[in-house]
Amino acid sequence: MTGAVVKAELKLVVHNPDVLTCIANLSNDEVFTPPELANRMLDTLEAAWAESHAGASIWADPDVTFLDPFTKSGVFLREITRRLTDGLEQRIPDLAERVDHILTEQVFGIGITQLTALLARRSLYCSKYANGPHSIARSFDQPDGNIWFERTEHTWAGGRVNHALLDAAGEPVVEGRRCRFCGASADEYRRSDQLETHAYAFIHTDDIRARIAELFGADMQFDVIIGNPPYQLADGGGEGASAIPLYHRFIEQAKALEPKQLMMVVPARWYSGGKGLDEFRDSMLGDGRLAEIHDFPETDLVFPGVNIRGGVCYFRWSEDHEGPARVTNHRKNGPSLTAVRPVREPGITTFIRFNEAISILNKVRAHGEPTYSSRVQSRNPFGIPSNFESYSKVKTAASPILLFRSRRGSSVDREVYVSAEQVVTNLAFKDRIKVLVSKASPGGDEYPHAVFSAPVLAPIGSVATETYLIVDFVDTMAEGANLIGYMRTRFFRFLVSLIKTTQNISKGSFAFVPVQDLTRPWSDAELYAKYDITPEEQAFIESMIRPMGAADA
Repeated sequence: MTGAVVKAELKLVVHNPDVLTCIANLSNDEVFTPPELANRMLDTLEAAWAESHAGASIWADPDVTFLDPFTKSGVFLREITRRLTDGLEQRIPDLAERVDHILTEQVFGIGITQLTALLARRSLYCSKYANGPHSIARSFDQPDGNIWFERTEHTWAGGRVNHALLDAAGEPVVEGRRCRFCGASADEYRRSDQLETHAYAFIHTDDIRARIAELFGADMQFDVIIGNPPYQLADGGGEGASAIPLYHRFIEQAKALEPKQLMMVVPARWYSGGKGLDEFRDSMLGDGRLAEIHDFPETDLVFPGVNIRGGVCYFRWSEDHEGPARVTNHRKNGPSLTAVRPVREPGITTFIRFNEAISILNKVRAHGEPTYSSRVQSRNPFGIPSNFESYSKVKTAASPILLFRSRRGSSVDREVYVSAEQVVTNLAFKDRIKVLVSKASPGGDEYPHAVFSAPVLAPIGSVATETYLIVDFVDTMAEGANLIGYMRTRFFRFLVSLIKTTQNISKGSFAFVPVQDLTRPWSDAELYAKYDITPEEQAFIESMIRPMGAADA
């Protein structure tokens, strides 16, 4: 293949529109990366590399190796190859030789499915076969090139034998088994050869170094690991926060390979939430090698048409970094703001995403007041599920207890009645005045937020389904009204928003909200004065949190 032909093939990928901007996502679990985001991340990498290598360009080094361990469209590998093709022109003047060197010696990928592996090869080699007649690589002797994919199986463990159910061979069925690597349910993901297992090779191993050597036939040491991993695994138990997170497992495996630079784009909910992510969050925030975080609270800033509650971020982890990180907040309706600061504030176990919030939070915490995380009751305090329907629409002698249920939709049966026998736990709570809030927040990721729905004042003689959290008990209805007024302030909801990064609110979401004297009402103006919130800080709060109106009921 001549240099002119190679150059023509490479130029195909810059035609407008770029085909990789037109691909629909497989699901919210496996989101394709737009070329614009891939290039933004590569710009960040380029600047960081130059800063730590006396101004040298990473794209001019023929020995730097790159791995995308969960490639889908191949966009990262394609854009890396494009940059290397320009950067190595002085070192390797012949275009065909230069491209062949890059593709065979510098860029590597692991497909997450058969389909994405083929797509990535087409993006990178201009052919689904790396050794095919149309491939711009010349030295591969097998069709996969440096983009590996083979079907990987889950490793099932645990479970219980159900002797009442027999499989096709007449053996008792084992129920409740899960993959010991990713936690997938065997009931959902034990599949035939014709169906995708979603058992990703990169995280289904106890020895990632040995696994990489097996995949690529050598003891590989990658300088840069970069990409967009699968985010979660739907497991038959819901979606979003109730699904099984996966992205942290990819990050942990990548760190174990000890690259010089690690960059990934992932959901931002790891900052303060996420199912089973406490240990991972502690590791990330306690690792001084976390050098940069680029935060996008509104997902469509980088993933048009995708809604990932809590937004996304991409981070750069560097083996030779120590200390504070460069944190950049990207917002749709305003300029980006960058600050160099610790990723973990003293005494806080979560990451505070907004740079402007740090001074506000520090002023509030300086008062040393108890917070509502010590007052809010754990989820489902009465043991009544959200879909509970065995209620009476009217109060009767048999069903005298007022039940607050979902306030969503058009149902008029929002306040119904149950018997004492139907209250599974904490029956005594019915005889206390309490303030409730729906655990599911309204709206999407657009700012300003409501954060949570309008609170509800529940009188003596009432309980609630799992739809609601009990925020606090009060002595009088007047105090309850004052607490509701406090909760409706932007100040209160702003402090909740600093922890809440998923749709659901939990007890921990109230950890920054100070308890006030509820014998009197509170307004934002009074709270701003009490905590010495400056006009600039007030403006920031009000840009993030909208007034609570009738639509939030």
